[in-house]
Amino acid sequence: MDALTMFLLFAVTLLFPTPALAAGVALPPLVYDIGICLFVASVIGIVAVRVGMPSIAAFLIAGILVGPIGFGLITEPKNIDTIAELGFILLLFMIGLEIDVRKIMSSGKIIIISGVFQYPLTVLLGIGVVKLCLFLGLDGLFPGNYDALYFGIFLAGSSTLLVIKLFQERFELGTESGRLALGLLVFQDIWAIIVLVLQPTFHAPELSSALISFFGMFILVAISVALARGVVVRAFKWLAKEPQMIFVGAIGWCFTIVFVGSSLDYVAGYLFELPTSLSVGSGMSALIAGMTIATLPYSRDIIAKVGIVRDFFIVLFFVGLGMSIPEIQDYSVVIVAVMLVFFGLLARQLIFFPLFYYSGGDRRHAQTSAIRLAQLSEFGLVIAFLGIQQGHLSKEFGSTIIFAFIATALLTPFNFKNAYKIYGWLAPALEKLGFKEPPAEIEDEEVETDIVLLGFHRVASSLLHEVSVHRPELMKRILVIDFNVQIHPAIRKMGASVKYGDLASEQTLRHAGVDRASVIVATIPDEILRGTNNRTLVHDLRAMNENAVIIVNAEKPKAADELYEAGADYVYLTRVHTARALDKLIERTLDGSLSSYRDEQEKTHGKIQERWEVLD
Repeated sequence: MDALTMFLLFAVTLLFPTPALAAGVALPPLVYDIGICLFVASVIGIVAVRVGMPSIAAFLIAGILVGPIGFGLITEPKNIDTIAELGFILLLFMIGLEIDVRKIMSSGKIIIISGVFQYPLTVLLGIGVVKLCLFLGLDGLFPGNYDALYFGIFLAGSSTLLVIKLFQERFELGTESGRLALGLLVFQDIWAIIVLVLQPTFHAPELSSALISFFGMFILVAISVALARGVVVRAFKWLAKEPQMIFVGAIGWCFTIVFVGSSLDYVAGYLFELPTSLSVGSGMSALIAGMTIATLPYSRDIIAKVGIVRDFFIVLFFVGLGMSIPEIQDYSVVIVAVMLVFFGLLARQLIFFPLFYYSGGDRRHAQTSAIRLAQLSEFGLVIAFLGIQQGHLSKEFGSTIIFAFIATALLTPFNFKNAYKIYGWLAPALEKLGFKEPPAEIEDEEVETDIVLLGFHRVASSLLHEVSVHRPELMKRILVIDFNVQIHPAIRKMGASVKYGDLASEQTLRHAGVDRASVIVATIPDEILRGTNNRTLVHDLRAMNENAVIIVNAEKPKAADELYEAGADYVYLTRVHTARALDKLIERTLDGSLSSYRDEQEKTHGKIQERWEVLD
């Protein structure tokens, strides 16, 4: 039975329910409501996987179907609200576990500058859009006092879950575009944390209220760090002897900090009176709990074990959000949702791209990263959820972010797949607007180079190191052609020449002197190449240079024939060469000479941990 058939059967069951289903088969209301939510989410999830829809969007749609504007299948919505709250806490606990403060501090200039300014500038853009609408007399679209602020907040974030998943599926997380996007997402999460801290003070935006909220957070951080270093480390060392107890310990730690955070008012009340609450919300407390144990050696194991249970509750969290959408009384909700989508896409061009570009990124990476971040954030859903709870937003306005999130989530796979095509369409306009490709004067002076590396990723980085150590006299003969200008200085520092260039452009390759090279090495796999593939590249290279030796990589054994037919002199498969090295290791292990083999390798090639490469 395929997904479509299951969906049709499900639809018939909903439209013509059996008496047993209508009565809940005498199940307790809580069990019945959770079961319906999971059943609908699983059916919509199957369809979503089949058509390539992001899972979060599928869960929101499932919530809409079972909610009041759908088939109204939930008997007691408060049941799902309670479970959703637990999912919300676990979601932020997991986000905290995955935030590495040390990596943030070591981020490059582009990520730091863009990360500091992107979020507040985008919020200001959103506020400006709403103020303009009010000036034009469109008061009906934004009746709430906080609508302008929340509109800007909704625009400012991108989806960490969607973006990382798609980068991983395309094996591009380690590329320059992937690093830019991931770095900005981390900073967006930090800004979202600041919003969560300040959100309870939106009704009284005074400096004292904000300072008290931050003071409460800092107290909780201090308590958490002290407990983590003094107690939790030892506790997890004991629990590690029973791996199944790691999960229990992690959940216990999470709720310990949640309880402490919610109790700060009681403690403070005995000491002094405050004009606003000192307590820290459950979500923020869970985030702090995760961050304070993120550096423990058990953090990966905690993520794996908690992640299974978290997924169950997160499904109900997003289904619950979908259920919260009230019946649409007029078109204002749809109009505002469309505005969120439009200005969300526009903000990536007006703010994200210029920040990437002017902080030092090249035009291509800056633009493709901005395009791939063109969706709204699941953190925006969390902020909307809390905004409704705190009375800042109406349910109608809060539902606009859900509709807009679904729309942009559905656009995201298309944007990822076609980011480089979209960049190609925009390139002429960007050129006219003054966004130039790296100028020619940054390229190396003309030197006699006859060994050309096409593209520079991890294999090329390791190759350059090997040559610099074992055949340093060859470095001056090597030319690297790559469009990641951020790594050009490091390549030059090693002694090789480097030029900016798009491997898909025959004119660029000729201008770089590939037609005069004696050896051409292409190490970039088809999964990362954009605008061309290795077969086409080899064909073009052979047409412009009949005498060069062309060495190229393949991803599958059968692709070797095509590459040889196109003109390659040698085709290698990285996985095959790795397997041969491992086979040698196993052989030396079995004959008892692994230690001597390691000594031989370290004597010849140096210790792996002491290598310095352009890409670490």
